[in-house]
Amino acid sequence: MHHCCGFCGKEFGGRGGVAKHMAIRAECRRKWEKLVEDTTDDEASKNRRVTIEDAADEEEDKVGRYFEPCPDAGWTSREGQTIFEKYQKYKEGEVAREEWELAEWIIKSLGQTRTEEFLKLPIKVDELPHGAAWSCKKVGVQGNRTDETGQPMREDVELWMRNPVECIKDLIGNPLFKDHMVYAPARAYTDPAGLHRVIDDMWTADWWGNKQKELPKGATIAPIILATDKTCLSQFRGDKSAWPVYLSIGNITKEKRRQVAARATVLIGYLPAGKLDCFTSDARSLAGYRLFHHCMSLLLQPLISAGRNGVEMTCADSLIRRVYPILAAYVADFPEQCLVACCKENRCPKCLVVGDERGDPLSSPMRDPQLIKEVLEKWKNGQHPAEFEDYGLCTVYNPFWADLPHTDIFLAFTPDLLHQLHKGIFKDHLVKWCLDIIGEDKLDAHFKAIPNYPGLRHFKKGISTVKQWTGTEHKEMQRVFLGILAGAVPSQVLVVARAILDFSYYAQLRIHTTESLDCLKNALSVFHANKNIFLELQIREHFNIPKLHQLSHYVQSILLFGTTDGFNTELPERLHIDFAKEAYRASNKRDYEEQMAQWLQRQEAVLLCSSYLDWLLQRSRSPTVTSRVDDERGYESDSDSEIEDSQTQPCSAVPANMAPMVHSLAKKPAHPRQSIQHLVTAHGATMFLQAFKSFLQKYIPHNKIVPGPQDHFDVFRQVVIVAPSNPQVNDSQKRWRIRATPEVRPGPGRKPGAPAQFDMALISDGIRTSSLRTLDNLRVAQVHIIFTLPRQFGTYSRTLAYVEWFTPLREPDPSSGLRQVSCSTRQPPVHGRVILNRV
Repeated sequence: MHHCCGFCGKEFGGRGGVAKHMAIRAECRRKWEKLVEDTTDDEASKNRRVTIEDAADEEEDKVGRYFEPCPDAGWTSREGQTIFEKYQKYKEGEVAREEWELAEWIIKSLGQTRTEEFLKLPIKVDELPHGAAWSCKKVGVQGNRTDETGQPMREDVELWMRNPVECIKDLIGNPLFKDHMVYAPARAYTDPAGLHRVIDDMWTADWWGNKQKELPKGATIAPIILATDKTCLSQFRGDKSAWPVYLSIGNITKEKRRQVAARATVLIGYLPAGKLDCFTSDARSLAGYRLFHHCMSLLLQPLISAGRNGVEMTCADSLIRRVYPILAAYVADFPEQCLVACCKENRCPKCLVVGDERGDPLSSPMRDPQLIKEVLEKWKNGQHPAEFEDYGLCTVYNPFWADLPHTDIFLAFTPDLLHQLHKGIFKDHLVKWCLDIIGEDKLDAHFKAIPNYPGLRHFKKGISTVKQWTGTEHKEMQRVFLGILAGAVPSQVLVVARAILDFSYYAQLRIHTTESLDCLKNALSVFHANKNIFLELQIREHFNIPKLHQLSHYVQSILLFGTTDGFNTELPERLHIDFAKEAYRASNKRDYEEQMAQWLQRQEAVLLCSSYLDWLLQRSRSPTVTSRVDDERGYESDSDSEIEDSQTQPCSAVPANMAPMVHSLAKKPAHPRQSIQHLVTAHGATMFLQAFKSFLQKYIPHNKIVPGPQDHFDVFRQVVIVAPSNPQVNDSQKRWRIRATPEVRPGPGRKPGAPAQFDMALISDGIRTSSLRTLDNLRVAQVHIIFTLPRQFGTYSRTLAYVEWFTPLREPDPSSGLRQVSCSTRQPPVHGRVILNRV
């Protein structure tokens, strides 16, 4: 589909080309801006007060949910101007097309020195509007070591920061987030009676609604989501590092926050990441704790007044609300959680569980911020309360969260799927335990024996030789691990492994119900009930594992803040690329933090200009330009980091789980006019002719031609099945490839051959009346041929497949939950009536 400019008529291949054309063609841009300014439809829409009831009605049509809104939240006072409406008043000079294209490319691609030279051109990037400005504060640190003169050694470190309140204004007022923004909490249900609750985004969970009761009527909460993660900048040599602090708000939907290119999570500061050589090795760790809290206090200082009194902000819908920015969630790995909580790493940063009881399914009281502050204050004043040692505290007397209003920092710590589940409990513990039971050679042999199948990773060299794993590889291993263990470990070990995997998959759900949360708790209970098998096998001596204890807090966190995909540590690790590593590479590696801040500010200015043009495109009523450009901009989520690919999908009136599956074939068969003898020998279809005759008799009874060895068939290599998305698991559609390819012999020279690939598939053995997520009326079969009906036998709208049946699915194994099948021997091994839309 071609797109064209409505003012000069120039054609482009996509909507992105139209947006870029508007940016560089001054004459068309002026006409466009005038057209948008004259449009009155949007002005009328500003006066409409958008409430949670409106959003609920619209959402109910989409996914069948029912909402109990909070009427005392999100009130508006008057109209305002968004950042783009203010930007519209900014008049940039006339710039030639070539200069703008070159400017945009250099700002995004080149380093600091080249950029400085380029800025002499007419485009003054440093003069373009941008977000909150950067500032630097020097922090002096006096250590306990002395220099040659006997004086205490000092070290000056730099804290680079931006005003978090201004950053929140930019986020909540970004018109591009208008359709992804919520200003008030609500409870969601799947039924009109409100009996079956649904939790996904933060606004459907408990924290927001509970906190709303502590504020004046009509207040709008901006739930702050902070994330910190120290990262290395230099590669192969050097020890340069950065400590970014990221901020987002829970008003923006988690799907949009996960999209890295959407910039719904912003950088608000770089904490000092020096080594503190002015301290001795035994005092350096505690000094780092105190420096962290001091710098975080300076960085978050503006949130104290804003959280207590509120700040008027122009929101994405151009309406002004009094917004109370409150720290709600803190995303960090376990060591940084302990750092923030001012506790030792052998304690839980959330609750008061005893250090040697973390492996037991106990319910311990949560840490109380007020009590912790009192204990720290008493210790500072020379008293020695017993709670200091009992709670495992560190002597950090001024934690940064002490004065933040309405904040419970211990509840704010969210589940860390990457480090706690995938890398922690699964890889570092369960896999290691099973290795000790089975042995490396046998476990590797089991992994190697798994047949190659599309969508499943084949660990053809085993796993024992892999030294470094990513989150994606952990997940790929989890998909096959239970089958790997079946028959190789005692049944009770299988029960434990299944419980851990069940917990992992339930914890990753994007939508939770009361029933799924019960399943999550039950999986953990099953693990604790059977874990002693590892003590009996002398694999473990205890289960006092910090990451194992953290699993007991998952249900509480989900109930408070929503599903875990909105708070995963994988997102900050992905953001390091854009906000730390790329910025460092653009510097000259000396005094790099200042250059990084300047580079990021210029990047932000260019992005703001591009976003402004997108906004104009959305507001335009021109028939030649569409109103959505997010897809053209390629907003994406990364994966593993695994921030999931969340692409915008068209809404449908048909619920996702009831939408039909789509089967896709190549336009032309890969192997046309194949003889029956070739199908028998190359595809192993020994009973093909008999099965094909049976198919003709049943489905094309009027046919008078008897098939025989003289007939030829058009054969395809594979079929791609596109299944509807499961909102609880993923937003995107699921795609399966089913292959039916014979062996390819090695060619001349170094051209390798390929083994035959006849994939297994679940095939409907009749009409399905249940959901696609069950195994009712399904049987396992091996697909040998994918072909079309030759013309001489008539017409048939569906492509056919020749399969070999396996026995019906047996009852699930009580230990693993897996179902067993074997080759069918009670009936002919083939059945020619199978059609592709039953696969």
